[in-house]
Amino acid sequence: MSPTPDPILLAHGAGGRATSRLVQECFVPALDNPFLRTLTDAAVLPALPPGRPALTTDGFVVDPVVFPGGDLGYLSVCGTVNDLAVSGAVPMFLTWALILEEGLDRALLEQVVAGAARAAREANVLLVAGDTKVVPRGRGDKVFAVSTGLGVVPPGRELGDHRVAPGDVVISSGTLGDHGAVVLACRHGLDSELRSCVAPLRALAAAALASGADVHTMHDPTRGGVATVCHETAVRAGCRIELDERAVPVRRETIAVCELLGLDPLYLACEGRLLLWVAAGQAELVLAALRATPGGEGATVIGAVTGRGQEQAPLVLRTRSGAGRPLDLLSGMDLPRIC
Repeated sequence: MSPTPDPILLAHGAGGRATSRLVQECFVPALDNPFLRTLTDAAVLPALPPGRPALTTDGFVVDPVVFPGGDLGYLSVCGTVNDLAVSGAVPMFLTWALILEEGLDRALLEQVVAGAARAAREANVLLVAGDTKVVPRGRGDKVFAVSTGLGVVPPGRELGDHRVAPGDVVISSGTLGDHGAVVLACRHGLDSELRSCVAPLRALAAAALASGADVHTMHDPTRGGVATVCHETAVRAGCRIELDERAVPVRRETIAVCELLGLDPLYLACEGRLLLWVAAGQAELVLAALRATPGGEGATVIGAVTGRGQEQAPLVLRTRSGAGRPLDLLSGMDLPRIC
């Protein structure tokens, strides 16, 4: 029986012998690639393919660190890849920094690292540089991650909310609110069979863009969920968006969690769902492409852009009764550390 690895100590972040052992034992075997292997001050990368570079960065502080369907490592890589993918970029390289709390269980750290490695393989990206810091016990909460991603937008590709126009349809790649519901169920000790939707969106985004349809913009509805993303898109585009409550796909288990906690699933985070705004009359092209790609089998139209101007609410939910309910930005909600 192999001995249990020692917990994380302050020395593991001091840059000396303990740091070197942690890197060689925990990080390098899981994340190895030619650019990371040198362990120098910066990863020297090959020339990028033609196009415009796209750069994104994000912090991840999810609680709990491990949840049904994922963990902080898997989430952090997927989240960064997805921000590149919905911008129309081909994700290529990532950096990954961890803030560890003194006393962290090494087994938990190794699970997080394995999750990041799995996400990088699934998304076909390389994690080429990183860093580790350790803060004293009580000054952090187990482990936080910061990831930065670099990709390339191919020549001739133009996505953005400025392209959204009346008549556009709004498409979701699958059920909504699952990630937020899973994390909240874990925190409150609720018995649920839900699993997080967290996944890399690279393949789904590529399929939609290759469908032949005129995709105007894409988003991944993370913090604040679908309602927040649609509201912000409507404001930036100077348009009015109407969602159809009867068409919005929400699992019964997610609805159950929301009813118990008094939440609206439209405001819960998704970490593996794609929202697309597609030119009028071209929805079927995108739906067929998404449904033929793993993870997009449940793709459906959930709404439309109904006009220019915002004399009325920029985002409205057409309820099952036919009434229009304005959906505003949240002024506050007790959903910290969801991603």
